[in-house]
Amino acid sequence: MARSQSASLDRKKLMADPVMVGTIVVLITFLTLFILYPLAILLVDSVYGDNGLTLDIFKRVMAMANFRKAITNTLKVGFLVGLLSAAVGLLFAYVEVYVKVGRGVGGLFKVVSMLPVVSPPFVLSLSMIMLFGKAGLITRFLLHIYDNSVYGFWGIVIVQTLTFFPVCYMMLKGLLKNIDPSLEEAARDMGAGRMKVFTSVTLPLLLPGLGNAFLVTFIESIADFANPMIIGGSYDTLATTIYLQITGAYDKQGAAAMAVVLLTITLLMFAVQKYYLEAKTAATLTGKASRGRMLIEDKSVTRPLTLLCSLAAAFVIMMYLCVPIGALFPTWGYKFTPLTFKWFGQVFTRYKGFKAFTDSFVLSLISAPITALLSMIISYLVVKRKFKAKGFIEAVSMLAMAVPGTVLGVGYIRGFSGGLFHTGLLQGIYGSAAILIIVFVVRSLPTGTRSGISALRQIDKSIEESAYDMGADSFKVFMTVTLPLIKDSFLSGLVTAFVRSITAISAIILLVTPQFLLITVQINEFAEKGSYSIACAFATILILITYGAVLLMNLFIRFFGTSRKLKEDA
Repeated sequence: MARSQSASLDRKKLMADPVMVGTIVVLITFLTLFILYPLAILLVDSVYGDNGLTLDIFKRVMAMANFRKAITNTLKVGFLVGLLSAAVGLLFAYVEVYVKVGRGVGGLFKVVSMLPVVSPPFVLSLSMIMLFGKAGLITRFLLHIYDNSVYGFWGIVIVQTLTFFPVCYMMLKGLLKNIDPSLEEAARDMGAGRMKVFTSVTLPLLLPGLGNAFLVTFIESIADFANPMIIGGSYDTLATTIYLQITGAYDKQGAAAMAVVLLTITLLMFAVQKYYLEAKTAATLTGKASRGRMLIEDKSVTRPLTLLCSLAAAFVIMMYLCVPIGALFPTWGYKFTPLTFKWFGQVFTRYKGFKAFTDSFVLSLISAPITALLSMIISYLVVKRKFKAKGFIEAVSMLAMAVPGTVLGVGYIRGFSGGLFHTGLLQGIYGSAAILIIVFVVRSLPTGTRSGISALRQIDKSIEESAYDMGADSFKVFMTVTLPLIKDSFLSGLVTAFVRSITAISAIILLVTPQFLLITVQINEFAEKGSYSIACAFATILILITYGAVLLMNLFIRFFGTSRKLKEDA
């Protein structure tokens, strides 16, 4: 009874606040128009033909041998990449949390975890081709191997594993830190060896988290477009097949049906990951450890594990360093001396690099604050407010995380090229800067929202209630009380949105028009032509921009963030 009265009172307060009601209406409209509507149009396109509702489009698509092969290829790659990424990520996380390592090794781990964030998604594919391809620096010129090929299944698996295992490492590191050391020490006191403790205590506690890491990587792998496009060769995946179906075969309905198949797979995996494994992980590992963990100092254990992880980390760093080095060679694969900066010059003089960087920078700079603000508003509504549409806003804003970029791109083409429901309404945004900005916002929204929700759950509601009691409305409370308390998350979301936008390719490659030149599209184009040196020059400048943005954000938070003020007050 008391709960229902409290809910009724919350609803009355909400309805009496026009700013809050207006915000909710605008959010619901935005999420419906730019996330649900494109996906719904894909579904309609795939089941609606000239004679009404039909499954003929699906039958025609499933009859294509290349599409059936692409499904099998995608699932094989996703499964193996998920397993390898979780295993390598667990090794790195275990060594950092349980083994006493030097500062240098810890620094290597931090660099490895940062590199995939600040680099374009296909950098490792470029490096793999330049180092291990037929004209590769290692295979051809050092080992004199001429009949090898890095293209295909194993090329994709290796590149995606190196790209995605840092994600698993960061997830599993946090979980391992939350395991209470007393549980493991109790097993050790009963005579169990280290391996027995790991298999009977640590691993069972970690299994839900491992499953979560596997599924996150599996979803990332099957949704990946850039790496299979560059290093896949004739090994087609669903993302590349959808792209070729719409750009090569001009079969928009067929591409829509293919996109629905890929979306179904990712949504199923996302549902399991989000609503089962995440909840199970949280239930298994709750709270902080009761005391500090005694690190393993036995040299027979520390030396081989440290060496193994250091070699793996150094290899990943070498792969990333290959990109700026590759931009200095006159002709990759044929002439390696003398080193030259001519490609960096040609980026701006011959290949319209200034326009590409300006367009990408401006569009990303516009989308980043919009994304960060929307994320914080959604987080605030989800955590601090009670109303019927709250579940809808949270679910749809998170849905974009499970939608592959290629699928979203096809949905926007089918949904907006002729206007809403082919009425011409909003047709003007198609092919404009607006649709690219909207895609950037939609793709980055889930990451910022999750960060905002975590930050807001740590703020006592009595702080905001005091402001309400003094007569402030919801907008005033949000801007003067809530947002300053979570400004670290806001700034982090701002830079993350900028980095994700400026390095995006899978969704925008289908939507970008000749009016705009984007860096990632240029890199992809030159890599496909085999112009690796100029592709590396573009990629190097892009990495410098994104890494600089992250460094500036960290410096700003260090000197002006909430955490600094709290430390000073203490």
